[in-house]
Amino acid sequence: QVQLVESGGGSVQPGGSLRLSCAASGTIFSIKALGWYRQVPGRERELVARILNDNSGSTSYADSVKGRFTISRDNLEAKVDLQMNSLKSDDTAIYYCGAEMIGSPRVNYWGQGTQVTISS
Repeated sequence: QVQLVESGGGSVQPGGSLRLSCAASGTIFSIKALGWYRQVPGRERELVARILNDNSGSTSYADSVKGRFTISRDNLEAKVDLQMNSLKSDDTAIYYCGAEMIGSPRVNYWGQGTQVTISS
């Protein structure tokens, strides 16, 4: 079992920045990857950024956020952050942290979500 707790959401104006954090607990040694996803009403949840939980720490991003968002991890604190810069109104969504477990092709655990609103 893995528990994920997000923090850092809020409301900012276009062009602003926010930093989201996701703290993982439980069987974290079995996590293959951690990612940030987002969802707006009426649409499917989409991947925003993902980082492997291995020595490579390889990252991947949705095209819509490349160059603006950065995902990073803190292994000592079992935490993954998402730094979001140059925010746009299209970034408004509920952001979820998700954990993929070793041997699984999908996200197995989700956090409760945190609201991000970009509005002038």
